[in-house]
Amino acid sequence: MDRLTESAGTENEPAALYSPTEEVFNRWRQTLGLVLAPVVLVGMLMVPLGSLPVPAHRLAAILATVVLLWVCEALPVAVTALLGPTLAVILRVMPVKEAFAPFADPIIFLFIGSFILAKAMYVHGLDRRIAFTALSSRLVGASAGRVLVVYGAVTTVLSMWISNTATAAMMLPIGVSVVSQLSRDSRTSPAALRQFALIMMLMTAFGASLGGMATPIGTPPNLIGIGMLRNLAGAKISFFQWMLLGVPLSLLLYAALAVWFWAIGARHVELSAGSVRDVRNELQRLGPLSTGQRNVLIAFSLTVALWVLPGVLAVTSWDGSAFAKAYSAAVPESVAALVGGLLLFVMPIDWQSRQFTMTWDRAVKIDWGTILLFGGGMAMGSMAFSTGLAGAMGNAITDWFPSHTPLAYTALFTGFAILLSETTSNTAAASMVVPIAIAASLAAGIRPIEPALGATLGASVGFMLPISTPPNAIVYSSGLVPITSMIKYGFLLDVIGFVVVVAVVSILGPLVF
Repeated sequence: MDRLTESAGTENEPAALYSPTEEVFNRWRQTLGLVLAPVVLVGMLMVPLGSLPVPAHRLAAILATVVLLWVCEALPVAVTALLGPTLAVILRVMPVKEAFAPFADPIIFLFIGSFILAKAMYVHGLDRRIAFTALSSRLVGASAGRVLVVYGAVTTVLSMWISNTATAAMMLPIGVSVVSQLSRDSRTSPAALRQFALIMMLMTAFGASLGGMATPIGTPPNLIGIGMLRNLAGAKISFFQWMLLGVPLSLLLYAALAVWFWAIGARHVELSAGSVRDVRNELQRLGPLSTGQRNVLIAFSLTVALWVLPGVLAVTSWDGSAFAKAYSAAVPESVAALVGGLLLFVMPIDWQSRQFTMTWDRAVKIDWGTILLFGGGMAMGSMAFSTGLAGAMGNAITDWFPSHTPLAYTALFTGFAILLSETTSNTAAASMVVPIAIAASLAAGIRPIEPALGATLGASVGFMLPISTPPNAIVYSSGLVPITSMIKYGFLLDVIGFVVVVAVVSILGPLVF
């Protein structure tokens, strides 16, 4: 059993503890979804929808049902993702082969490879080694401000490469340990200690979500946006191109968060010698770099090199060379991810006992639910375009929305995604909003890349409630974060995130893509 299973449920199902009031609300929300879903499906099928073709009309009914189930979380989101294309086949919207084809999209295998790499990093404790190495640095010392900033930076960087949920679950005990030691041996006032504990916990949740925006594999909505732009709008975004936009975005948001939290919670806190000693003792307990950790570093570094090489070739004007063309055909990003993941199965930890870095028993514990959710979202988006439903929705938005500029549409769909992500998973939010953003942009005659990217990134800007993101739920379960504080700080970060996402996408989008 790995560390996350022992301390926080599983990677896919964090051990989030809600208040009794929230539990009642969630139960009523789920019940409402189960009751209303068949009513919505049948009602939409019976109500005339203008001049929509029959397949588009039926798909509209299915899509409304799927959205309701996703928002209410009446069924597991992956089950709802499978329900959509299943109903589409039953109602003869699309033949079975076409309906389920997106589940075999190459990006699915990019998910699988990157999830295996992340699981290996987690199983062998490489993530904890990185965290404790950074926090025990002499540059950090006993400064509460520097501990907060470095702690948040480690959380943000780790979540660029492993799931936000796993990052938050791994960093939470470290943050709690620092806070606990500080409370036992500190000259700081109790009020200042409570505020420091609060911002350490919120830094865990918010940093994990902000870091996920930086790379395509940082959080599932990123790959959903990339896949839909490629399949529905013919716009191909490479790993390197995404990082040219995502890394500056994450850095800006994290810098704003770090300065803000330092100012309100760390300036007047003095860390005890015991707090610093505890962190260094944890690093010593890990011992020297293990063979498994070294193997994961090698496989991970190779994969990242394979991902960014096409971008490096483009920057150096070699992208038109015969080598670059052959490389792009032979090693697309999905294959690069599988190369790294599969390499772990043959890199030995102990050759005599045939013990390898990754085993299938561990690999099957990756987040298959997210993979199914991605496939279902891609399937619904693809069918919306092929049946004409997306075009009709795009025309309706174009007729309703007064401004038809890229900036206005980027702001519209970024805000829509943020609002939706507060009440449902960010992956489901991206699956719902991105195809609408693409359709509306095409109907308005503007380039869909910026509005779709705004919707994609906006889906990760949901910080107000424990149900908004798994990292929020995880830190809320610590008991150190009152719900009112999460709403207050989360709302302010939502506003900051909206402004920064719209600005960065609007400025860098035309330059990068």
